[in-house]
Amino acid sequence: MATSLVDLLSERSLQAPEAPALLHGTTVVSYGELWRQVEAVAGFLRAHHVPGGARVALLMENRPEYVAAYYGALAVGAVVVPLNTAAKARDLAAQLAHCGASWLFASGRHPELPALRTALPPGLRCVTVGGRREEGEQDWVEVLSTRTAVLRRRFASERLASLMYTSGTTGDPKAIMLSHGNLLSNVRAIVEYLGLRSSDRALQVLPFYYSYGNSVLHTHLAVGASLVLENSLLYPHRVLQRLAEARCTGLPGVASMFALFMDRAGFDNYDLSALRYLTQAGGPMPVARLEQLRRALPQARLFVMYGQTEATARLSYLPPERLDDKLGSVGVPIPGTEIQIHDPAGRALPPGRVGEICARGGHIMLGYWRNAEATARVLRDGWLRTGDQGYLDAEGYLYITGRISDLIKSGAHRISPREIEEVLAELEGVAEAAVVGTPDPVLGQAITACIVVKPGSQLDERRVMAHCRARLAAYKLPKRIEFVAALPKTQTGKVQRHRLLEPQGAVQASAL
Repeated sequence: MATSLVDLLSERSLQAPEAPALLHGTTVVSYGELWRQVEAVAGFLRAHHVPGGARVALLMENRPEYVAAYYGALAVGAVVVPLNTAAKARDLAAQLAHCGASWLFASGRHPELPALRTALPPGLRCVTVGGRREEGEQDWVEVLSTRTAVLRRRFASERLASLMYTSGTTGDPKAIMLSHGNLLSNVRAIVEYLGLRSSDRALQVLPFYYSYGNSVLHTHLAVGASLVLENSLLYPHRVLQRLAEARCTGLPGVASMFALFMDRAGFDNYDLSALRYLTQAGGPMPVARLEQLRRALPQARLFVMYGQTEATARLSYLPPERLDDKLGSVGVPIPGTEIQIHDPAGRALPPGRVGEICARGGHIMLGYWRNAEATARVLRDGWLRTGDQGYLDAEGYLYITGRISDLIKSGAHRISPREIEEVLAELEGVAEAAVVGTPDPVLGQAITACIVVKPGSQLDERRVMAHCRARLAAYKLPKRIEFVAALPKTQTGKVQRHRLLEPQGAVQASAL
């Protein structure tokens, strides 16, 4: 039985060596060729005496070399550390020092690499992939020239496999420790409920360093499926053209990505008849948008999902056949997972009661790297405290009401921004909306709604407020409406609420 992702990839390469694994531009990498590259990376690391448990960092966009480096490092028992390709050199250097990386595989054309080279921790060695290398660095071509077969090893399920950096909601970076068992548990559960098979081909726009993108990579390789690699949404028309030409069967995405496709490109302009499944995670998608997506791609099964990096990726999913009667839910726990709603004392709450979402299962992280205090705050008695607020209905379906830290405290009320955002999303002309609490001398916090208007639409505060008054209680009505050009987001599409509290050059602002 497989004990690591490396075992699964090895099996696929033996079963179908000529089958396409990765499609990158005009390059097609078969499973057999991918495995040969994995062996080369493993042989290279052994030749340089990289011990088990050593940290090997990756700073590359979605490309075949990333995948080979990831699996090659795992194969020798090293710990893989994916780095955010959008981060600046200062942050990257701090993370490399924090994790104690001994090797860095980096794209030679990464814009931050020149500055990063001057700030690398002592003793860290670098492999450049493409571009120009500096003196003392190794080249990817040299890595591939190493042909030492991977020694099959059994890995204990609790053995550390990867460190995933996340900023969370507080802006305090943490490295999440994921074991081989965590990765396998996550893969097996997702493969089961998505029904993934070797004939599937998914468009990989989500970056590999991102938990969601990392999960898409591993689940599809585990079953012998194919991934079409893309790295930019700058030209959504081109991405959808690639989706159509490659006859992709799967499209994983986040809310902002799907909104971009629907508003700027339009699915109906392309032959997407091969699509059989869509997955949406990485933050809530307004119900109105979900319904729009279903209408645009009626032949594809839409899986609404919820998870955290601390859970390797996934915690729950909503079966497509329950979308109509459970709209707004993020579904049931994935196989092998238990979810409860706890009160502040850690007691389980009955259905319908709102509290903190807590989970346990084989995919829950080991903890935070070198941060016992932070680990103790979120891992208690075997449960992961997600920091998200929600409730379970009588059938065990999970509904999220928001982040506990995002709650707006206005007067005597505690208000979830998500409920107001859902209402705003129903208004014609609203492309995106985010709600925050801003300081108020009387209420403590006042509700502020930041709205991005769809191109060509006309909206003013009177229309917005009329819409809200018809659907929200008086204490939930926004006191201030701001029309903005864009919402501040992370590289993976999540709205950064804390930045909405900063001066942002609103196109129009109205205090009501």
